[in-house]
Amino acid sequence: MPPSPSIRPQGAEPPIRDRGDACPGALRLHSAADGHLARVRLPAGDLTVHQARALADAADRLGDGHLSLTSRGNVELRGLPDGCGAELAALLRDAGLLPSARHERVRNILASPLAGLDRNTPADVRRWARELDGLLCASERASQLSGRFLFVLDDGRGDVATLGGDVSLVAEADRAAAPAGSGGTALLRVGDDPAALRIAGPDAPRAALGAAEAFLTAAAARGSGAWRVRELPAEQPLTAREVAAHLHETGITTTYVTQAPTPVSSPSPHSAAPGIIDGPDGTASLCVLAPLGRLTLAQWQLLTVVAADDGRGALRLTPWRGIVLPGLPAGSAAARLSALAAAGLITDPDSPWHRLGACTGRPGCAKSLTDVRTDAAAAVAAGARVPGAPPTAVPDGLPVHWSGCERRCGHPHGAWVDVQATGEGYRVAVVRPDTAPPPDDAPAPPP
Repeated sequence: MPPSPSIRPQGAEPPIRDRGDACPGALRLHSAADGHLARVRLPAGDLTVHQARALADAADRLGDGHLSLTSRGNVELRGLPDGCGAELAALLRDAGLLPSARHERVRNILASPLAGLDRNTPADVRRWARELDGLLCASERASQLSGRFLFVLDDGRGDVATLGGDVSLVAEADRAAAPAGSGGTALLRVGDDPAALRIAGPDAPRAALGAAEAFLTAAAARGSGAWRVRELPAEQPLTAREVAAHLHETGITTTYVTQAPTPVSSPSPHSAAPGIIDGPDGTASLCVLAPLGRLTLAQWQLLTVVAADDGRGALRLTPWRGIVLPGLPAGSAAARLSALAAAGLITDPDSPWHRLGACTGRPGCAKSLTDVRTDAAAAVAAGARVPGAPPTAVPDGLPVHWSGCERRCGHPHGAWVDVQATGEGYRVAVVRPDTAPPPDDAPAPPP
C-alpha cells in the first residue's frame, strides 16, 4: 500500500531549515523589548503548589511581577534583567522544574486538562504524560528535537487532539476486542496523516517517544532540517506505516488503521470552560481563565492558596490560558469561584473575555505595530470583541485573537477570528482550518 498523504495548509510550502530553532526556554532566554523572556515548560500543564510559588517568586524577584500563560500550557516570565540566568535556573531547579537541562525545551506535552475530573475516561492520559516526560528526559536522542515539536495526549473527548500535535495519542473508549485489565488502547497519529496506529495503552508513552525518534530519522534522511512533522517535504512525509516499522523494531505491536476517526471539537474548542466542574465523590474542580493570558502576582498567589487550602495542592494549566484547580469540596466551590472572580479572573463562560486572546504587542514586542492588549481591552469596554463591531459580529462563538503584526504569535488552532494590526488600522477576517490567514480583507478602524 502506498504511503498515506500528508495534508498541508493551502498555499503553504514546507520551509528549509538551515539552523536550529531559537525557541526560548528556561535556560535559553529570549531578548525582547521589555527585557529578557523565559519560557518554562510544564508537561501536561501540571504544577504543585510549591512549584507555582517558585514561579511567583521568580516573577517577583527577577521579572516584571506577572506570569503569562501560553497556548501550550506553559508559563512565561518577562522583563528579566541581564545576567539573571544562573539565579533563575537555580530557583527552577530547586522547585523540580528543570529535571534535565539538555531536555528542558523539548518537554512540550499537552494533555486533556479535565481528564479524571469530570467523568470516567478510558485511559489516564495524565499518567501517560508523566511517563512520557520521564522517557524524554532519559533519552539522549530526544534532546535533538526542536523546541517547537509537540506531543498531544487526548483522553478521547477531542479537546486537545485538534491542537496541531506532531505526535498525538487519543485514548479509545473500551473496545470489545480489548482484554479486561489490558489498560485500554490508543490511536497514535503523526502530523496530518489520516491513518493511525492502534497500540496498547501501557505502550502509549514509549510509542510516542518512538514516533518522535522516527521523525528525527526521517528529518535527517530528507535533509530539509525540519523542526516539525509538517515541515518535512510534501513528497516525503512521515507516515504511520513508517512509524509502525520503527516501533516494531523496539518491540511495540501496532495495528494499522486506515482513515481513523478524528475527534471533532464543537465550535467552541475549549473543553475547560470557566466555572465549576462537578466531580466524583462530592468533589468539584474550578476552572478560571486569565484575561489575555496574563496574571498578576496577587491573582497567581490566590490560586495557590485555594489549591493548597481546599484542593489537592496542585494546579493544571490549560492550552486556552486557563487554570484548573482539582479536587475541592463541592460545598466550598462556589465561594472560592466568587473570590477568584473578584480578583479579576474569568469565571463565567459568557464573559466577553472568554475566548479572547492577544499577542504581547507593544511595548513588549518591538515588531508589533501597536499596543494590541490595550486596544483589545478598549474594545471589550465598548461592548465589542473585534474593532468597531458588536459581539454578534463574531460568527459561531469563534475565538478571537488580536495580533500586532502579520506573525500572529499565539493564535488559536482551527477556526478563529483574526484581528491583525496594519499600518492603516486593524484588519478583521475569519480564518478556517487548512487555510492561511487571508491578507486582503478590508481594514477596520482602530478602536
